[in-house]
Amino acid sequence: MASQPEGLQQLATLVKVSQALAGTLHLETALERVLAILDRGHKMTPSMVTLLDTSSEELAIAVAHGLTSEGKRARYHIGEGITGRVAQSGKPIIVPRVSQEPMFLNRAGQRKNLQRHEQSFICVPVIINRKPVGALGVDMPFQEGRHYEQELQFLQVVTSMIAQAINVNRLAATERQHLREENTYLREELQQRYDFSNIIGNSGRMRQVYEQITRVASTNTTVLIRGESGTGKELIAHALHYNSPRARRPFIKVSCAALPETLIETQLFGHEKGAFTGAQARRQGRLELADGGTLFLDEIGELSPTMQVKLLRVLQEREFERVGGTVTLKVNVRLLAATNRDLEKAMVEGSFREDLYYRLNVFSLFVPPLRERKEDILLLAERFLEQYTREHGKPIKRIATSAIDMLTSYHWPGNVRELENVIERSVLVCEGAVMHGYHLPPTLQTAEGSGTVPQVSLTEAVEVFERDLIQDALKTTRGNRAKAAKLLNTTERIMGYKAKKYAIDYTRFRA
Repeated sequence: MASQPEGLQQLATLVKVSQALAGTLHLETALERVLAILDRGHKMTPSMVTLLDTSSEELAIAVAHGLTSEGKRARYHIGEGITGRVAQSGKPIIVPRVSQEPMFLNRAGQRKNLQRHEQSFICVPVIINRKPVGALGVDMPFQEGRHYEQELQFLQVVTSMIAQAINVNRLAATERQHLREENTYLREELQQRYDFSNIIGNSGRMRQVYEQITRVASTNTTVLIRGESGTGKELIAHALHYNSPRARRPFIKVSCAALPETLIETQLFGHEKGAFTGAQARRQGRLELADGGTLFLDEIGELSPTMQVKLLRVLQEREFERVGGTVTLKVNVRLLAATNRDLEKAMVEGSFREDLYYRLNVFSLFVPPLRERKEDILLLAERFLEQYTREHGKPIKRIATSAIDMLTSYHWPGNVRELENVIERSVLVCEGAVMHGYHLPPTLQTAEGSGTVPQVSLTEAVEVFERDLIQDALKTTRGNRAKAAKLLNTTERIMGYKAKKYAIDYTRFRA
């Protein structure tokens, strides 16, 4: 049994080893400190920690103490020498006299004059999850009567602490790599989601918008996006950011209409601890969070005159102070703003500052309302149909002609957002493979331009349904009356009669 002083010294060393391993997140630095502690406390030098290189299946020296630069480059095959055998078997080896051990390779250390200065060597496996992944090897001066078993037990405790540190480091590295991959994936997904190709529309008005986005996206210019509510201004803001040099930096959105004046200042600029009741800690504002990236101010026309003055300073100087603070902070942000208000009229009325307007209106993008881009309604409807049939697990394949006519005849006061809601609602109520006009909400079915009547007789309702069936059949068969008749299990003569009765021009379906 070890003497009391020796036991106390080993206990003190274990405390220092624990502190060294916990004192830094850098594994190599921590292990170097551990080997230095073993040298100072127990004259265990030279010493080294070898770890298995999975790519070459060799043992390489991860850290060493008391070895030359050449010695640190030594490598061992599994099963080769003392170190290789320990890493292979997972069992420690004690060599009381190095000079008398034929298996000792002396590859890492330059042990000379062993006859005059005999050395002992102890090698202990580093085991993680019951598998040896390396070894700790230490030299110490040979002493007659040394308690090698006690030294071994001490080193086994040290090695178990090293193994735990290595395992935690590897788990942390794996987690960091996973987070990096996930972050890269999410950024790529966002970039794909907000790519220009995801802004739907082939109309002339939308092509002009695409050209303007392409022209300004790669710059740092302030952009004012204007248009009615629901036209897709936020989607365009995302597209501008994710197709700019700042795409890998933050995109921070602030809804100016959703927050009262008392909160929007702290949201934008942040606050210091004790700035007001409840401010128990310093908080970064959206401007700080957007540093290096893009700040999107939605519904900027709703800002109060006081906040307009403070925002004007940020646009001019790119600097601000937190609420309750005195330190001036500089930020590098690109500003995008959106509004559905008539800012020129607001300037005349005195509710919007003229100088702020000219700072914002460096490059304006006007997003047309849906009623002015009728050609895009079917494209948008089909995109939303695909999205919500997949989301709700519905087998709907297409939109019936009657429903298309109703969609294109409606005036869409809520623009694209209203169209999206209409399609989702219709997907939920539709049970077949085709979305018909009667699946659309009553607001469209009773609209003046939809061609429907609020109250119809049974005969009229049957005729409407019959007309829809015939049009769908002709659409499916590309205007071929014979195939359409066969599809409806009737004769071509009856098909011709019905088409004439309902004034259906079958040639329009041949395209």
